[in-house]
Amino acid sequence: MQIPKATEDDRAWFHALLPDDGRVEVKPMFGNLGAFVAGNMFAGLFGADVGVRLADDDREALLANGGGPFGPAERPMGGYVALPAAWRSDPGAARPWVERAFLHVAAMPPKAPKSRKRAGGA
Repeated sequence: MQIPKATEDDRAWFHALLPDDGRVEVKPMFGNLGAFVAGNMFAGLFGADVGVRLADDDREALLANGGGPFGPAERPMGGYVALPAAWRSDPGAARPWVERAFLHVAAMPPKAPKSRKRAGGA
């Protein structure tokens, strides 16, 4: 499976879409980026594609408006929808969907941090 790398323009586009909220944390993920709130990812960058995690009704609405699968073609990420590529020239169309994803995921319980295993076993 080939993982596309985001360009600097892709990264700038992704950052421009994120809500201006101190709870947003951007982390590198497999050469791309993920945006998190309370430890849960609400938006991701996969190559040039921006994907958002939405409630079922919003996910269906975005798919009906030109959204598509997000992630590797062989294994798209469940619960996420890629924003239409044409919206790259219209940030005003994309930002409300990223905001919806942020609000949806922010309402979820915080993700518990993974415990670190000690070296050498138990």
